[in-house]
Amino acid sequence: MNKKTISIILLAIFLITIAFTIANTFLNDNDTSQNQTGTLTINNRTIPYEKTGKCVEVIDGNTIQVYGVGKVQLTQVGSPTADATQFVKDKCLGKTVYLNIDNEKPQDDYGRTLAIVYTTDCDINSELLDNGFANISYFEPSEFKKGEV
Repeated sequence: MNKKTISIILLAIFLITIAFTIANTFLNDNDTSQNQTGTLTINNRTIPYEKTGKCVEVIDGNTIQVYGVGKVQLTQVGSPTADATQFVKDKCLGKTVYLNIDNEKPQDDYGRTLAIVYTTDCDINSELLDNGFANISYFEPSEFKKGEV
């Protein structure tokens, strides 16, 4: 092989490595130093949240990937339908979400953050239940009372 071919191959390997590194960092970033607590007002109701980040993936109707947080399981929401997945995509994907994390059990057995998820105008957990896209799935211990979301 000549020097030009070797240079092109090395450049391609370098660019692919950079792309994978950036993608991996973006999807698995668990640095929460920029996440701040605060409050959000939805329908004249003041809602506290502990973390915020951009929803970068909707895994299913009750699990999302949030930049800076990781995988988030919508607490008290179980057995989501296909419509639930589409609803969550429409409401969350690519948008900033606000997480009220369950202080009694912040993570499930799979390491996902357990939280009520909000957008600037919607309580995602409640909307899934109210619209029949999912059933209540309650686990103890929990900061939230059964049916409170």
